[in-house]
Amino acid sequence: MIAGIDEAGRGALAGPVVAACVMFIEDSRENNTYIDSKKLSKKKRQFLFNKLTDSNAIIKWSLINHKIIDKINILNATLKAMSNCIKKLPIVPNKIIIDGNKTPIIENMHIEACINGDNLINEISAASIIAKVIRDTIMTKYQYYFPNFNFKKHKGYATKEHYLELSKYGPCKIHRKTFNLNFQLPLF
Repeated sequence: MIAGIDEAGRGALAGPVVAACVMFIEDSRENNTYIDSKKLSKKKRQFLFNKLTDSNAIIKWSLINHKIIDKINILNATLKAMSNCIKKLPIVPNKIIIDGNKTPIIENMHIEACINGDNLINEISAASIIAKVIRDTIMTKYQYYFPNFNFKKHKGYATKEHYLELSKYGPCKIHRKTFNLNFQLPLF
């Protein structure tokens, strides 16, 4: 059994980072081949999210908020979210593979990194779908609390629109203070 792990929100200016872990039980595979969530339309992502959550696949996720990201940095926050997912698993997988080039260190667990894993490994692709849908849902809800920011559209990522909002209104409560906005703004 393989546990695949991916995250969403690592490169964002605002909001949490969300990691997800997916393990397929024999009959939850259903011959489905998943792909990286960034390559899917919102509608297709939601369809696959619902299909995954309705299956008997083991799915765990963890969220690390912007305050903790600012305290421990985004890399450590991402690794913490991934560790939390692994620790929530009800059974120990034969192999744990994480998308990227860094892994958390957990005693008695062998964890591998796989660059471009969200395009190569079905479990990681499925995890990317879970993490992205959960994070996008959270960021869409933030739209109502912070109406000056179009989180429903840009989800807190570094878009031109988001930078214009920041320059006009300044950061809101969920913006990551450790992101160097002054360094990034001249790029636009």
